[in-house]
Amino acid sequence: MKFGNLAIITARGGSKRIPRKNIKEFFGKPMLFYAINAAFESGIFDEIMVSTDDDEIAQIARNLGAKVPFMRSAKTADDFATTADVLKEVVSKYQEMGFEIGQICCIYPCVPFLSGDLLKKAHEKLINSNADSLTPVVKYSFPIQRAFVVDKDGFLQFREPQNAPKRSQDLEPTYHDAGAFYFFKFSDLRSDKKIAYEIDEIFAQDIDTIDDWKMAEMKYEIMQKGLK
Repeated sequence: MKFGNLAIITARGGSKRIPRKNIKEFFGKPMLFYAINAAFESGIFDEIMVSTDDDEIAQIARNLGAKVPFMRSAKTADDFATTADVLKEVVSKYQEMGFEIGQICCIYPCVPFLSGDLLKKAHEKLINSNADSLTPVVKYSFPIQRAFVVDKDGFLQFREPQNAPKRSQDLEPTYHDAGAFYFFKFSDLRSDKKIAYEIDEIFAQDIDTIDDWKMAEMKYEIMQKGLK
């Protein structure tokens, strides 16, 4: 069997700060729904799978239309496993099953603001470039070149004093990882040449704590009201 693009949604069961957050209800749907739905809406994937070590998550993923052809190993399900470890395991398993993989997209499970259109546009940017991979980024709202540090005596100091007199608009923009998804052009997950896809901060939200979750709920509710 042969297919092209593969979406890998990483959803282990061991969340500690927000227990069961990957399937915790978010506006009437399990959080995992939003990642799977965005992947389907993009129309760019030939296979959408969920990598998990948890039977309940696996069943919910299947009910939502995703594939769970195998369970995640104990090695890639502990607190020390990296996203790269998980992706390499999935790719290896698919290759053992005889699948030929084209582009790969890793999608995190807690992405209620992710849309199929955003995934599609990011994918188009990657395939039309000479890069190996793409990372979505968000611009820092204030120049980090003018960040403060607290010295040993408790006083504020500029981290980069040479930038203190400069206007914020004269400083180079800086970005951080949006923490939502990653695209790889090749199945070996090479990332020597990486490009950015800038997204608005309204569409990016880390959900690691209860406060993060509440913030996501507020943002989502505001966005839904704005669409009506």
